Amino acid sequence: MAYVLSVVWVVLSWWLSTVAILYLDGLPDRTYRRSMLIGTALLGLGLVLLWQASDLTTPTGALLGYTGALAVWGWVELSFLLGFITGPRRSGCAPGCHGGTHFRHAVEAILHHEFAIIGGAIAVLLMTGAGDNTTGALTYLALWGMRTSAKLNLFFGVPNTAEELLPERLRYLRTFMHRRRMNPLFPLSVTAITLAAGATIGGAVAAVTDFDAVKFTLLSSIVVLGLLEHWLLVLPWRGEALWRLGAGERLGGVPRQEPTPVIPPRT
Repeated sequence: MAYVLSVVWVVLSWWLSTVAILYLDGLPDRTYRRSMLIGTALLGLGLVLLWQASDLTTPTGALLGYTGALAVWGWVELSFLLGFITGPRRSGCAPGCHGGTHFRHAVEAILHHEFAIIGGAIAVLLMTGAGDNTTGALTYLALWGMRTSAKLNLFFGVPNTAEELLPERLRYLRTFMHRRRMNPLFPLSVTAITLAAGATIGGAVAAVTDFDAVKFTLLSSIVVLGLLEHWLLVLPWRGEALWRLGAGERLGGVPRQEPTPVIPPRT
């Protein structure tokens, strides 16, 4: 039963948190500060959960650690999509920009967001300290690794970029997303995530305590969901429909970007 409840909680929390963030960033500008205040309150709650669970090696402790880490991650994502923490570059690339310059511009567009992710990791590690419950820290690191992989794959090119989900104020980021059938990084990404999923599932199966069983089930569930998100980048089925409840009219309301040539034109 602990396995089933853990999987259900991960799936529900992953979906509901994403839908909530998409809904909030689709609201009028005047609501952004209020949304960030709510997100910051949840961030504080998440840090408290991580601190309280740091030495709690029980199924409840594992659940609290995972939930706390997800709250911290949610704040980082919300601050980005609301436009509070993005990067020093607030515009896209001119047509024909390519190579190292294009990659540098892409990094500049999200640089402050990357610093926020690092700050979140430091906060999570400080709250968990040297405690025996590493569920929260491992959850945050797993989310960080899979999100970094997804960003790189979007930059190098995949069939489904899901740019329709970007709010108006971040539409310039579409110039850093490329539509291609495949890129060399994608097979490496899915292989690495599949191996991580196998390792965490193996940990859940081989667990000798209820705490380890729940901990590794939570971790394997979030890694499998990350693997699913990667496959949705290339499969013919468009996964944006999963978020229709939060994204609303944005789905289908933004013209799809034209496929980027494999060899971009030179300036």
